[in-house]
This record gives sequence, C-alpha cells and structure tokens, in this order.
Amino acid sequence: METSPDRIVKQILLRAPRDRVWRAISDAREFGSWFGVELDGPFVAGAPLAGRMVPTTVDPEVARMQEPFRGARFELVVDRVEPPRLFSFRWHPFAVEPDFDYGQEPMTLVTFELAEAPGGTELTLTESGFDRLPPGRRRPAFSANDEGWAKQMSLVEKYLAHAT
Repeated sequence: METSPDRIVKQILLRAPRDRVWRAISDAREFGSWFGVELDGPFVAGAPLAGRMVPTTVDPEVARMQEPFRGARFELVVDRVEPPRLFSFRWHPFAVEPDFDYGQEPMTLVTFELAEAPGGTELTLTESGFDRLPPGRRRPAFSANDEGWAKQMSLVEKYLAHAT
C-alpha cells in the first residue's frame, strides 16, 4: 500500500511588521501578485473564490516556470480570516489537468499563521489533508505542493522586501 505524508509545513522569518505581512497574505490583490494568480474578488470567510493563474510579478525565474499555466482556472474556498494572525483556505492541490474535474475530490486545507518574532514576523504555512486524496493523486500532489510552497515562501519574502 502506497503511503504519503499528510501535511506540508513551511516556516520563514519575514523582515516586516505583522500588519504588513497580514496584508500580503490576506489581501487578494497582494496575494495574487506574489503567488501568481489573478483573483475575481476579495477573500471572504466561507466564500468560494475563483481566478486565473498568471505569472508572479516578484521573480522572473519563477514567472517563467508559471508561464505554461497562464490562464488556468484557479479555485478555492476561503476557510477563516482572523486578522492579523490566521488566514486559511481549501483547494484542490496540484489541479493542473485542464480537462479533469477535480470537483469530486476532497480539498486540502492551507493555513497561514503569523506570529511576532524578533526582527519581524514568523509565517508558518501548513497544508493538510493529502491522506484524503485518491491514492493515485496523493504523492504527486504532495510532492508538487511541497516544492511549490518552498518557492512561494521565497516569493512572499521578495514581495515584502520590495512592496510599500
């Protein structure tokens, strides 16, 4: 039986005040700028939100990697918005096949938690629920998102270093 870890956890110390980091992760426009997505509205707890993948504005190398996915549909359901410490959403991880209906699969939960830290703000990202995915999707989704979240943590750091 194939087994796969259920949870991805990434942490980073961001050299910015917590309120500034909060805006970068909880404002849909700011989030989209560093993450690489154009969203159709704001993050509202309990509400679905859609958009399209676009390359990040923060890192040209990552933008090139995202370019093949430009225009791909992006969907999530906002879970919690608790300023200025917790933002979470549910989504279908590694949903990259344009003709596949991921709507019948369980979603994973992505949580951003902020804490004051010496020199800035500690951001902890957790994605959980991979064990509920169909067996053939668990390992590829986990691997892709583990690598993807490592890049995203770098992108939010770069975004904050240059944002006003």
